[in-house]
Amino acid sequence: MSRMFTVFALALAIAGAGTAAEAKGCIKGALVGGLAGHAVGHGVLGAAGGCIAGRHYANKKAKEQQQQPQQTSH
Repeated sequence: MSRMFTVFALALAIAGAGTAAEAKGCIKGALVGGLAGHAVGHGVLGAAGGCIAGRHYANKKAKEQQQQPQQTSH
């Protein structure tokens, strides 16, 4: 139980340091990575890796959305 609290606290601390897309990706990634890492005995490392991966994919998605032309309805 205390490991899950540590993973969650780590995710929140890292998420507080970024923008909205980075925070959103970090929290989701950290939770998934923390659970996967916990299954093999490395919950904190899994959470940290998940946070990094989640931030990467959230930033990538945000960049793709910015590059799409704005469509207007008539």
